[in-house]
Amino acid sequence: QLQLVESGGGLVQPGGSLRLSCAASSGTLRYWHIGWFRQAPGKEREGLACISSTGVITTYADSVKGRFTISRDNAMNTAFLQMNSLKPEDTAVYYCAVGTCRGIVAEDFGLWGQGTQVTVSS
Repeated sequence: QLQLVESGGGLVQPGGSLRLSCAASSGTLRYWHIGWFRQAPGKEREGLACISSTGVITTYADSVKGRFTISRDNAMNTAFLQMNSLKPEDTAVYYCAVGTCRGIVAEDFGLWGQGTQVTVSS
């Protein structure tokens, strides 16, 4: 059964960068669309980016377009979220999930990782 594990979160200063990873601890990601989401305390889960199974098609939320880049390496069974120019408002728990990229909505994704904390603060 497919299981997802996020890593790469941490504390970073405003303007800094982080690269999150989403690895399959069992099963394969190869045939799935993968999405990245985040949830800050007291807020709803927000869709950030999505990538097709081949990596050819990517979609981004306006809030991260131009700053975040989603990618995948099917040979490594891993997806990534490169986050640049981080802001304090990017502070949240970040999740990856597999499902269908149709607008980066949580309801289209059925399997989730446990999340990794990202804190942007000076």
